[in-house]
Amino acid sequence: MWAPGRTSRAEHYSDQGGPISSETRINERIRVPEVRLVGPNGEQVGIVRIEDALRLAQEADLDLVEVAPQARPPVAKLMDFGKFKYESAQKARESRRNQQLTVIKEQKLRPKIDQHDYETKKGHVSRFLAAGNKVKVTIMFRGREQSRPELGFRLLQKLADDVQELGFVESSPKQDGRNMIMVLAPHKNVKPQKAQAKAKEAEAEAADS
Repeated sequence: MWAPGRTSRAEHYSDQGGPISSETRINERIRVPEVRLVGPNGEQVGIVRIEDALRLAQEADLDLVEVAPQARPPVAKLMDFGKFKYESAQKARESRRNQQLTVIKEQKLRPKIDQHDYETKKGHVSRFLAAGNKVKVTIMFRGREQSRPELGFRLLQKLADDVQELGFVESSPKQDGRNMIMVLAPHKNVKPQKAQAKAKEAEAEAADS
């Protein structure tokens, strides 16, 4: 909260989603005659003298933070800068953690695959999606099969339909040389327990077929 002489050198982000640079000025470091003041809840206070803005910050036990120094006059917001920094760091860590959890698995099929092999492959795809992983599905064409791309397209469509409760088509089937590729992604709203149960059912069906 507000205290004379307190500054910050770290990089942070404003409530508007834009960066607060490493040279962010707070409290008495803001040396301009007046600022366009924004309240702690985002309400527009208006243009006020810097002395009045600092007084309001001190009375509210908050910091006066310059969030748009290029504006005329600069925009400053009343906020708890320490809490803001902590929450920003938490969000950044959570974002990095979510990105690291995204893994792309791969499953390869032949356009004339038999039903038993198809069920086995489908079970693998279901398990990958249930675990929260994306799946790159590749149809491999050989010889004369290359003249029948519709076989691969129909097979990919069938697979997407069969696992639609666990995932969706993120990248539609595309021809890539002798291969046709489709990317499936897991639904964000599918709970792992439910998804894993469906994946086990798919594997069980493959084993019985």
